[in-house]
This record gives sequence, C-alpha cells and structure tokens, in this order.
Amino acid sequence: MARIGIAGFLHETNTFAQGLTPLARFVEADAWPGLIEDAEIPAATRGMNLAISGFIQAMEKTGHTLVPLLWCSANPSGPVEQSAYDTVVASLERKLDQNQPLDALFLDLHGAMVTQNLEDGEGELLHRLRARLGADIPIVAALDFHANISDAMLKNADALVAYRSYPHVDMADTGQRACALLLRRLAGHPLFAAMRRAPFLIPMPWQSTLAEPARRLMANAQALQNDTVLEAQFIPGFPLADIRDSGPSVLVYAGNQEAADQAADRLHQEVMQAKPAFHGRLYSISDALTLPAPGQRLILADTQDNPGGGGSGDTTDLLHALLRNNVHQACAGIVCDPAFAAAAHAAGTDQTLTHALGGHSGVGAPSLVTSFTVVALGDGKFTGTGPFYLGCRMDLGPMARVRTQGLDIVVSSRKQQAADQAMFRHVGAEPADYKILVLKSTVHFRADFASLADDIRVVAAPGANTADLHTLHYRRLRPGVEIL
Repeated sequence: MARIGIAGFLHETNTFAQGLTPLARFVEADAWPGLIEDAEIPAATRGMNLAISGFIQAMEKTGHTLVPLLWCSANPSGPVEQSAYDTVVASLERKLDQNQPLDALFLDLHGAMVTQNLEDGEGELLHRLRARLGADIPIVAALDFHANISDAMLKNADALVAYRSYPHVDMADTGQRACALLLRRLAGHPLFAAMRRAPFLIPMPWQSTLAEPARRLMANAQALQNDTVLEAQFIPGFPLADIRDSGPSVLVYAGNQEAADQAADRLHQEVMQAKPAFHGRLYSISDALTLPAPGQRLILADTQDNPGGGGSGDTTDLLHALLRNNVHQACAGIVCDPAFAAAAHAAGTDQTLTHALGGHSGVGAPSLVTSFTVVALGDGKFTGTGPFYLGCRMDLGPMARVRTQGLDIVVSSRKQQAADQAMFRHVGAEPADYKILVLKSTVHFRADFASLADDIRVVAAPGANTADLHTLHYRRLRPGVEIL
C-alpha cells in the first residue's frame, strides 16, 4: 500500500484590493477551518464541500495510507505577505521531510495566489515540492474554477484538476476526480497534458455555469471525455489578478499526447467562439432599485463588495440607497463590522443604539450612522446548509441582526460572502420572508438563494471586486489579452 501525503494552501489574490494578506488570515477560521495540521485535517474537514475532504473520502476506500501534513486558507483579498507565504511553505516542506518516504502527494490549492514577490504562488510551491520529492513521485493538485494556470504549475504537477461549477458546488467532487488520476499514476499509467490559453479576460459575474456560455462549455468539455481522454477542462481564470498568466485556459489529460492535443484544440475553438457571449447586465444602484411589481421578490447582488473576490464586505452604498427609497421588507448582508457587532452585543436584544455601521474601508459611501434596533444576536458559529458551504462549520465572530426604517441588516465580525441562508438564520432571519435581499456575493449566492427570487439584479455599487474590468489599469498581462 502507498503512503500519500495530503496538504492544502489556498488563496485567491485580488491584486487590485487594498492591503496585504497576513499570516493571521490563514491561521484563523472563517467559513473554512483555520490552519490545521496532521490528524486534525481529516477530522476538521470531513463532510465539508472541500476538495481535500472529497479526496480523503475517496482515498480511504482504497486501503492506501493517508499522511496529513498541513492545510490552510484565507478569504480572497490583496497580495499575500511574503513572510506569510514563506512561513506556510517552510512548514509544509518541513512536514514533508519529516514524513518521508511518500509515494505520492495530493495538494488542495487555488491557482490564483499572488504574493508580494511572486506572481505565481502555486507554481513556486509546486516547483519547491517537486524538487524535494523528485521526478518520479506523483503530485496531483485540485484547483479552483478561477485558477490562472501557469507553465510552472503544469510542469511540476502530474495533474491539475479544477472545479467544474460556479457556484462551486462540486469542490468535494473535484477531490474525488483528483484521487482517480492519482491512483492511475500510482498504477504506473502515464498522463499526457495539453493546455491552451484564451487571450481574453472574463468578468466574474459572467463566468457562472448556471448561465450560458459557461454552462454549455462545461457540458461540452465533459462530453469529450472517454477511456482515453480522462479530463477535459475549461478553467475560466481569475481576472482580478494582474499577472501574465491571468485568464481562461483549456486543460486536458489523456492516455496519449495525440488524444490530449485533439481534445484541447476542439475545446479551445469552442471557447474562442463563445467569447462574445460572456456578457450580462450590470445595474446602476438607481436602476436596481426600480421597485418590483407587487409580490415580486428581488435579489440585489452587491457583487463589487463581495468578500469572496477581495471586497471589504463593509460598503454602505446600497444601504443608503435602500433607506432613501423607503424600502421595506428588505434584508441586507453580510456587512463586516466587528466594532458594530460588539456594540450591538453590548446593547442587547430589543435595545436601540446609534452607531456607525460599515464604510470603514474608505470605499464608496461613508458609514451609515443612524438609530438601530437590535433584533437578534449570535456568536457566529454555525454550520452551512446550502450547496456551496455545505457542512462548513463557520466562525464569523459575534453577529447581529439590526433594523432601521424597515431594513434588516446582518452584521458579522469576520468578512464572508453571503452565500448560505444559514448566515441569516443564525440571527433569526428567514430569507424567504423578505421581498428584497441584498447579498454581498457575485455568483455563489445563486446556489442557495436563487429559488427565492423572481428577479436577480447584479449591481455595480463600489467595491474592490470589480465587475467592469475596463475600469482597471492592468500592467502585467501578456501581450494581446483582450478585456471583455
């Protein structure tokens, strides 16, 4: 039986977001576990929609020995502090050395990590681990749907397997797919890779696999698979990383090079033909608040302040607009403001407080300063129930639901995108009871909330998770890359 190391180091880096991402963000828990090591990894991730949990579940059935090393992640944000990256990688290298010999290594990665000094965090990590393990030890990595695939990543891994869905409801399934390829390599069967890059950037809202053309491209990719073509993947990339390799790619693994190349060429041609269809409507705040017909339920996606793409999670522009328009039966979340949450807890349920809410990041409108009634409080510890965060034991710090002028607002102490109804139910809010939901999310909310709405409007309120890529000043893209 083989000894298989398992580890993970995940970060989606928005190079346009303010500030750096320190080590503390990787150590603390949020929707996912904090930094965990050794035997903690299977216990802490079991049952979660994570690639590592899916890999563990699949590999445990084989009789091979799993050797857990280290796993950590941080919410999408600005570039990772170089010292944080170096600390985590050094810890992983040390654990790798301590647990030799290993027969294979599985990595749970993102594919869009940028540090202060590195455009390609995963490529460097894979290079360093490959140097330690040698050329003959299989390395297979699971990647995010938004991975920006580099040559270094491709060269130093036997296989890279990305999520197929956005919302990412298949993260655990991706770990199982990675397990299948790793078992193939352990059995001595080769994998031949073919990659093609598409010379354009796709805005995040229009990458959703619940809509065209991504839905069709994903289906077509899977249709290419057979006994020889083992994985055919369309990976849309993360456009908020200003790096050379930013953008979509096609990645195929097959039993021979000819089959890999043929499948990659066909899928790449389909991606290029689909380019004009990657678009959608961005609503201005004023247009978004054109009130729906009586009885119609509306979701406003505050996409540019989505913490899942590097947003601060504390902008207030839509909150101000809702109050100006005297909107009732509305609920907004999740606003990250630990000081406000602490003040609400100090005041207590059913009490009134006047306090500044949000706006501390300096993006967009100022803080919302008004009188709030504290409706409900929570400790921020609960389990995700929706398809994206299924089974995740969240820790968002002290939370509160407050009300002002008919508007309910859910506040947390740690930023997290509003992608699970459990976030609202934790503080007694039933999302189905509201006519208008304002969600700080881009696409992931659709997995758990779309059934509640008659209409969904993606709103261009201020924030770092930019939806209109033409407003950004790119400096590092490779020549010829078009911004859609």
